[in-house]
Amino acid sequence: MAHRSRLAGFIIDCEGGSLGAAADFWSQALGLPVTDPDEGGEDKYACLDGSALGLHIEVQKVQHPSRVHLDIESDDIEAEAARLVALGAKEVSRPRDGRWIVLEAPTGHRFCVVRARSRLHRNNANVHP
Repeated sequence: MAHRSRLAGFIIDCEGGSLGAAADFWSQALGLPVTDPDEGGEDKYACLDGSALGLHIEVQKVQHPSRVHLDIESDDIEAEAARLVALGAKEVSRPRDGRWIVLEAPTGHRFCVVRARSRLHRNNANVHP
């Protein structure tokens, strides 16, 4: 069965320091207001308003070196991960009981396949057989 996917946005991974300070910096640097300074109440994620750009943008506290990673959203994360593995990606992990899948591209870049936040269709996403 066909599935759909598209770039969801990007996550700014920040090692150490204050989530609030990191979110404030990136909010000001990108000109995007903070919409949720502590998504989920775990002091781990802060959401920026990328809606005008059609992107989901988060600042995330992490335990690895700081970097930026992409999220690809799909209406079938298993099928999308399998498609990307067939292209040469490697599966790294499935955090939070498989709510998303972390992959590594052949270039060494890590990225996530996440569940679509809104309905995907042929006018707003890529369709894969």
